Amino acid sequence: MRHIFFTILSICIAVIINAQEPYVIYPIPHQQIMENGNASLTKQVNIVAETGIDDVTVNRAKQVLSEHGLMPVVVNAAVKEQSNLFLGVYDSKGLASKRLKSLKLNCDVFSLNKYDRHILNLTSQGGVAQVTIVGENTDATFCGLASLEQMLDKGTKKLPCVTIYDYADVKNRGIIEGYYGVPYTAEVTKDLFRFMARYKMNSYMYGAKSDPYHSRYWGDPYPTTISEEQLRIGYLTLDMMRDITRVAHETKVNFIWAIHPGKAFANGEDPQVLDKIMAKFESMHQLGVRQFGVFVDDVGVPSDPAIMKLCADNLSELQHRIDARWNKAGTLVTDTVKPLHYVPQLYAYSWVSQERACEFFESLRTTPEKINIYITGANVWSVPNNEDLDVVKSWLGRDVSWWWNYPCNDQDPTKLFVMDTYTNFRDETHINSLTHMERQLNGAQTVIINPMQQGELSKIALFGVADYTWNNLGFENYSSWEAAIPAVVGKDMAQAFRKLAPYLRYYDNDALDYKIDRYHVSIEHGNPNHNSLLNEMREVNEACQVIKEMEHSHNESDRLFYSDIRPWLFKLEAMTAEIIALFEGKSPSAGNYDNNPVYQFESLGGMGEHISLTVRTAEPSNVCLPALLKWLHDQDTIK
Repeated sequence: MRHIFFTILSICIAVIINAQEPYVIYPIPHQQIMENGNASLTKQVNIVAETGIDDVTVNRAKQVLSEHGLMPVVVNAAVKEQSNLFLGVYDSKGLASKRLKSLKLNCDVFSLNKYDRHILNLTSQGGVAQVTIVGENTDATFCGLASLEQMLDKGTKKLPCVTIYDYADVKNRGIIEGYYGVPYTAEVTKDLFRFMARYKMNSYMYGAKSDPYHSRYWGDPYPTTISEEQLRIGYLTLDMMRDITRVAHETKVNFIWAIHPGKAFANGEDPQVLDKIMAKFESMHQLGVRQFGVFVDDVGVPSDPAIMKLCADNLSELQHRIDARWNKAGTLVTDTVKPLHYVPQLYAYSWVSQERACEFFESLRTTPEKINIYITGANVWSVPNNEDLDVVKSWLGRDVSWWWNYPCNDQDPTKLFVMDTYTNFRDETHINSLTHMERQLNGAQTVIINPMQQGELSKIALFGVADYTWNNLGFENYSSWEAAIPAVVGKDMAQAFRKLAPYLRYYDNDALDYKIDRYHVSIEHGNPNHNSLLNEMREVNEACQVIKEMEHSHNESDRLFYSDIRPWLFKLEAMTAEIIALFEGKSPSAGNYDNNPVYQFESLGGMGEHISLTVRTAEPSNVCLPALLKWLHDQDTIK
């Protein structure tokens, strides 16, 4: 009942919000103010960028405009009687910044203690659209282009004039590829970067447990060539990694490459450990990496204060070496390296007593404050919450970064979590199903999610997390999920996937359970009626066939999505087809759903020297459909 109540409340609030605002934009902007009139963009749109706006932001503006049928031209000054897109940095005294004053816009947003603060204004000049985006820096202006991109999805003519005041509640938002399983291919990773840029995410930490050059061979450079077998289980080459970092820079996603030296970082037995780490970082910097992480998770929690101090000293020294190597005066901005991200041994603080946890995190107080130190909360599967943040912050003395194991399925590899956030909480047995997101999350420097082995399917949960971390208070669970579906699979496939999503769950669609129950009740009452159940199975089966078309899409994202979903899709299609045939009075043979390679996929387990490859079988609708099939086959005749 509680879940239903929150769903209804979410829908009602979303309707009210959308009725008051001219554009549907995700993540939900903090404030949209309708201005008088409408405006149309001319075919040519002139991009007027201040000197503080970098080439990446200008190129993103070109992409947004050209993909909506417009012709972008970079100019030094506005062109009369044509649309102009002004890009600038606040208080720069440049043309875009000055426009904020001429338009009499409120600039209080720039004084807020928030992140990626910016203003977007669309106004009419004789019916011709003029767009101004001014951010606190070029990265914030880049975020504003994501809003413009979605505004133009509405069209380019007679657009409602508007001013958007916006910012992020959480500084670092995105993904930590840290699950136990097959690492993402380079293609999936790059596709995730592009998706992240569209929805204002900025951080991707790479710490794939099964990548040997992250863990087992952490001191060795990536190879120049790999075998087909290595490619199949997620190995990357130097060129692949270089290409990944290139796309990360193009999308302004901070690609944080993490190293897992494990006990070598903490036990003091290898006096050269920092030299080796810096050598590896040097090789990664040459590939384009501009931010690094260090993992010492899952190697045992220290109890010896001397070991705790050693870890803290090593971390501080490593940050000092990075600064001395890449952040000294005169270094090109494009070569500088951002602060370290650190995943300590005690990332779930309830593993030990409060006294010992306090001692552990207090030992890290001596490290440079700019280093991001991660927790997963009180427990491994905790959902970000203020109580845990307050506790660790009191020990650590600064804001905390959150590694969120969601919608991670490395403990449930046969399950998919593609529903709304709260339904996923119900389905993920390790998460407290009654948890709800804080209406205002305090003290989180970073919130990044550890996703499923299926990167493309993880976009659905990622969309919701992007929405939440950008605007805590504006997040509405169900409407955010509904918006995620077309954002991930496209408008043409949205209806079919919306039908399928509840059936891709291990625990089945709640409505299916009800329909099966009503069918059995009708039999008990002597008036058997399977029409409703049969029609539902037909609709699901048809939806499966629609989604299968993604295999041959011209869009790479669609093809990657299909590859992720294939075992679950084919099994669901086969089960529903068998049920339909039985209801239609045919006599199909019982399908082999447990050992059929069509419904199987490969997964990796372990880390370092203990990586193993296993074959798993997809389990969509695993509670109701197999039981229904068995029952139908046991009947002499279908009633």
